[in-house]
Amino acid sequence: MARKVAIVKLRKILVRRREALALALEGDLSLLRELHAATSGDILDAACDTAQDEINSQLVDVESRELMAIDDAIVRMDEGTYGDCDGCGKPIPLQRLQAVPYVNDCIICRRKAEDSGPSGPASWNRVFDNVQADQV
Repeated sequence: MARKVAIVKLRKILVRRREALALALEGDLSLLRELHAATSGDILDAACDTAQDEINSQLVDVESRELMAIDDAIVRMDEGTYGDCDGCGKPIPLQRLQAVPYVNDCIICRRKAEDSGPSGPASWNRVFDNVQADQV
C-alpha cells in the first residue's frame, strides 16, 4: 500500500515538473528565436551569439528529452506499468523512483545497458554523444 501512495505522490511531482519544463522550454525557444533575429555588431558579438545559440540549443534538447520521459512515465502510470523495469520486469525500487521519477529501468538493467555501449538505451549522462549520433 505504501508503494501505491508513493506513486500517487510521484505523479504529482511529475505533473509539476512537466509544467515547469514546458514553461522553461517555451522560454528557451523564444530566446533562440530572438538570437536568430538579432543582428550582431561585429565578429566577436557574432561569435558570442553563436556560442550562446549552441548552449541554448543543447538545453532545449535536454529539456525536450526529459519532457518526453515524463510524458512516458505518466502514460505508464495510466496503464498500470509504472515502476516496473522495462528490462527485467521486476519492480523498480521506490528509492530509485523517488530520485528519478521518470526512470524506466532498475539499476541493474541500467548498468547492463551502459556496459553494452552505444547500442544500449540513451544515457542521460551522454546526451551530447547521443545527439551527435542522431544527426548522422
